[in-house]
Amino acid sequence: MSRIGKSPVTIPEGVNVSVKDGIVTVKGKLGELTQEFSDIDIQVEDDTIVLERPSEKKAFKAKHGLYRALINNMIQGVSQGYTKQLELVGVGYRATNQGQKLDLAIGYSHNIVVDLAPEVKVETISEKGKNPVVKLTSHDKQLVGQVAAKIRGFRKPEPYKGKGIKFVGEQLRRKAGKSA
Repeated sequence: MSRIGKSPVTIPEGVNVSVKDGIVTVKGKLGELTQEFSDIDIQVEDDTIVLERPSEKKAFKAKHGLYRALINNMIQGVSQGYTKQLELVGVGYRATNQGQKLDLAIGYSHNIVVDLAPEVKVETISEKGKNPVVKLTSHDKQLVGQVAAKIRGFRKPEPYKGKGIKFVGEQLRRKAGKSA
């Protein structure tokens, strides 16, 4: 048995979970998420969800823990939400937002303007003496991670000075410069 797959998922108050024709729908105070599942039996009992695989085939074993983790992420997303914070390290690096448009000045000859999905809330924090921070919040874990990775991809942190866009709390692998 999969260690992750065999543990039940608890449903907190205010979250509704419905399973119909292989599609799991999770509704909560922050939004609604749907995901299609196949090959695994999903039972909703009172305030827990139990996943069982029909046999011990390799394909079923591979999906057992994955589907449990996806359902858990959906429930946590609609009840609490997910947040990613990106820090802009570098002289003159700035970030501003107007609604769902994020404007980044990160050392190129032009500013980069990113249109974000309506499910992702963006907030920019600029304090004097500190690096600007872009805060992304949503109920969809996959979408927040994808948007954060796209923004980070515009200027990845370089190993010598650490300039670039990095996640808050990320440990960078630094290199020594030229020795004189």
